[in-house]
Amino acid sequence: MKPFQKRRFLEAVKKAIDKIRSGAGNKEPASQLLSKKPEPSSPVNRIVVRKGNAINLIPVEQIRYVEAQDDYVMIYHSAGKALKQQTMKSCEDNLPKADFVRIHRSYIVKVEEIKRIEPYGKDNHIAILQSGDKLPVSRAGYKHLKEELNF
Repeated sequence: MKPFQKRRFLEAVKKAIDKIRSGAGNKEPASQLLSKKPEPSSPVNRIVVRKGNAINLIPVEQIRYVEAQDDYVMIYHSAGKALKQQTMKSCEDNLPKADFVRIHRSYIVKVEEIKRIEPYGKDNHIAILQSGDKLPVSRAGYKHLKEELNF
């Protein structure tokens, strides 16, 4: 645990050096270790959000978009919005890839929610949703949208 004493740190380093020198470490090649990596889970069909003592289930079909907010994500859905302690990467990995696309480091949007994409400045774009919400689209997000929507 932090803060740690210098003596404990030096003991840990010495232990690691001794283990490496003795050859007692894992001798499996990295390729074999990687092949044992668990398969990614299938996309979820609902998101569980705790609000006070209540637990709400948000069906994925109702999610319009997800916005990053520090260590949380704000999930905008047909019945309102909900805050969940989760990373954008986790959302991106768990939401169905066929339905959702990451358009910005802070936004994942349901493709069918996008009404149009307009230029916004020199190299920027903005996605206008069916609800009228306007979300920024990064260069990488725009490239991803072009691939996803074939335009």
